[in-house]
Amino acid sequence: MADNVFTSNTVNLAKYMKLEQKGKVLAEYIWIDGTNGLRNKTKTLSKKPASIDDLPEWNFDGSSTGQAPGDNSDVYIRPVAMYADPIRLGDNILVMCETWDPDGTPNKFNYRHDAARLMEANKEHKIWFGLEQEYTLLGPDGYPYGWPKGGFPAPQGPYYCGVGTGRVFCRDIVEAHHKACMYAGIEISGTNAEVMPAQWEYQVGPCEGINLGDQLWVSRWLLHRISEEFGAKVSFQPKPMPGDWNGTGLHTNVSSGEMREEGGMKHIEAAMKKLEERHVDHMKVYGEGNELRMTGAHETSSVDKFTWGVANRGSSVRIPRQCAKEGKGYFEDRRPASNADPYQITGIIVETMYGALPAEKF
Repeated sequence: MADNVFTSNTVNLAKYMKLEQKGKVLAEYIWIDGTNGLRNKTKTLSKKPASIDDLPEWNFDGSSTGQAPGDNSDVYIRPVAMYADPIRLGDNILVMCETWDPDGTPNKFNYRHDAARLMEANKEHKIWFGLEQEYTLLGPDGYPYGWPKGGFPAPQGPYYCGVGTGRVFCRDIVEAHHKACMYAGIEISGTNAEVMPAQWEYQVGPCEGINLGDQLWVSRWLLHRISEEFGAKVSFQPKPMPGDWNGTGLHTNVSSGEMREEGGMKHIEAAMKKLEERHVDHMKVYGEGNELRMTGAHETSSVDKFTWGVANRGSSVRIPRQCAKEGKGYFEDRRPASNADPYQITGIIVETMYGALPAEKF
């Protein structure tokens, strides 16, 4: 390890990373645990897989991840998407997985499975999603970078999309993450410093259907993995710092094929009525601790009331002014918190717009 126990010794590691792999490939299997966190383990493959179908099912100890009891602890991970590995390079890959129980049913924390069914059942609507992932970078002590210990920085104002020392912090991590996502094949469309110091945002999408959830989860894994090398912690807490500071969200942009066509505004307005009817249901899956963020202040709506408006960042759902002017486009659901599960977010939006599916039989 380096003199900082939280960071790797890059020079020592580099010579091992260059070693030949004799035609074999390292596959990093990634899954979501019982706390909405990420886990991973590495599998050696005898050759480069041509498709996701070439990747074997694997398993792990679910009693150590909050996903199974100790007396029946095996949980199976089934590959669902793979990406180029920007950490190990070469033919090595990152593999997003679903979790399944030994009886052949989805693990109770496998929210992807039902979301994928909903996307498949409604694929004729060509639903696009674009999510804006906000997060905060913390030091090893758990305090945001750039904040004076035991105190507060200058008030919000100069930090959003800022540049220069004292205005932005940890840009090296942000730049590394952006390039890593591009290398992996994730549709990262941008990044910017956010309103609170040490708070950042990146955007993934537009992606159609279940692809958005897969890509956002892998992008989160990469953010954690890269921050690990810089000795930083990533926080997705909706209200990382109390007081007069912006919270952290996962604004969700949604557009169906009908919404993008001429006259699409009527489909957007129809969606608003449906979203209002199920506001409580949505809030249940829009992130833990979201009530601390959604106070009606700091560019949020009230957690208890559904509202929508054109160019209104204080509403539950915002319709961009350009879309209102053109009469078509998309809407932005501003309610999801930064720690929410993108599978649950996109799944319930599709369910609300087009109806639930019958229970699946196994």
